[in-house]
Amino acid sequence: MITGIGVVAPRGIGVKNFWETLTSGRSATRNITAFDATGFRSRIAAECDFLPTEHGLTQEQAARMSRSSQFAHVAAREALAQSGLEVTERVAARTGVALGSAVGSVRELDRLYREISGDGASWELAPEKAGPYLADYNTPSSLVREIAWLTGAQGPAAMISAGCTSGLDAVGYACEILREGSADVMITGATDAPITPITVACFDAIKATSPHNDDPEHASRPFDRDRDGFVLGEGGAVFVLETAEHAHARGAHVIAEVAAFAARCNAHHMTALRPDGREMAAAIDSALTTARIAPEAIDYINAHGSGTKQNDRHETAAYKRSLGDAARRTPVSSIKSVIGHSLGAIGSIELAACALAIEHGVIPPTANLHTPDPDCDLDYVPLVAREQRVDVALSVGSGFGGFQSAAVLVKEGAHR
Repeated sequence: MITGIGVVAPRGIGVKNFWETLTSGRSATRNITAFDATGFRSRIAAECDFLPTEHGLTQEQAARMSRSSQFAHVAAREALAQSGLEVTERVAARTGVALGSAVGSVRELDRLYREISGDGASWELAPEKAGPYLADYNTPSSLVREIAWLTGAQGPAAMISAGCTSGLDAVGYACEILREGSADVMITGATDAPITPITVACFDAIKATSPHNDDPEHASRPFDRDRDGFVLGEGGAVFVLETAEHAHARGAHVIAEVAAFAARCNAHHMTALRPDGREMAAAIDSALTTARIAPEAIDYINAHGSGTKQNDRHETAAYKRSLGDAARRTPVSSIKSVIGHSLGAIGSIELAACALAIEHGVIPPTANLHTPDPDCDLDYVPLVAREQRVDVALSVGSGFGGFQSAAVLVKEGAHR
C-alpha cells in the first residue's frame, strides 16, 4: 500500500506542484543551464530549479550529498510527512530502504574528475583536490544510506541499478520484501541527476536525444510523427510502502495499492527493440496475471513514451499484443513530454503520476502531440488532461540492454 509520496521534478518540486505541472500539459524543457552545452548536438533538458538549502537541507548536508541524494532526501521527507508514519524503534527494525538509480552521483564524479585531472588534460591525477566525499560519490549505495539515516530505517537495504527501469524495479523489489515478510514498511523509489557533460555526450554519440534546440519546449514529442529523440530530465520520487496490515492497523490513508510488478529482458541488443513489442508485452502479461486483472479493466496506461521512433512503435505494438481490442479503448499518455526522461528516476516518478491519477481522477496529457504517427494509433491523450475515474493504472518502462518492466496500481479495494 502506498501511504506517502514525495516528488522532485522539473517545475514540480513537491507533489502538489508536480501534479499541477503534469496536468497543465506544458513542457518544462529548456536550454541547459547546468553547464556550457555549446558544441553538443542536443543542448536542451528538463532541469529542476533546486537549491538544497531552500528545501530543508543544512549547509553540511548540501556539501556532503550528491544532487541525486539531495533529490531523494527531499522526496523521502515529503513522503514520510504525508504518510504520517512515526518511525519508532520498533517500526525502524521492520522498515527497509530500496532505491533505484541509473547513473548515481555522475554529476559530482564528472565535476571532480575534471578538477583532479586538470580538466582531463593529465593522466597524473591530483586526488587531494577531490575533497572528502569522492568515495561516497563513487559508491551508488551511498544514496540508500542517506535515506536510511534520514528515516532511521534498520531493515533490508538495497540499491537497484537497471538503467531506465530502475525506478520501477526498485519499487518491485520493495514489494517483494514486504510480501515475503522481511519488513512491514519500505521507503522506496528512485533518483537521478544525469544532466552532465558526460551523460549528454553519451546520448549525443548514439543520436538518441532530440536536437530540437531552437524550440526546447516542443522538443519532447512522444508518439508524434515529427519526434526526433528524447529529452533528458532529472529528479526523484520516493514512496512510503506498507503492508496492508500495517497501514490499516495505524489507520493510514492509502493512496493506491501496488497490485503487481513484473520484469523481462529481451537478450537481443544493447539499444534495439523488436518491432512487435514481444518483450514488453510479456512483462505486461505477467503483471496482469499476477494482479488477476483483465486487460479491459485497465483505466489508464502511463507509457514509457520516450519520444524515439523505435520505442514508441515498439510500445504501441506491445499494448496491442498484450491487451488485444482493449488497447484501442484505453487512454495512454507519456509524462516525459512534460518533465523529460530522468533515466533511472523516471519509473518511480511515473508511478507517482499513476497514483495521483487514481487519487484525483485525472489523466495527465501527452504534451506536444499535434501530428500523431500513423503507426502509433492508440488514444495517447494529446495536449489536454482528461477527467476520468481511474481504478486501475498500468505503468511500463523500457531500458537499454533490453530491460522491460511493468507495474499495476489499483485503487484500494478495486478489482480485487
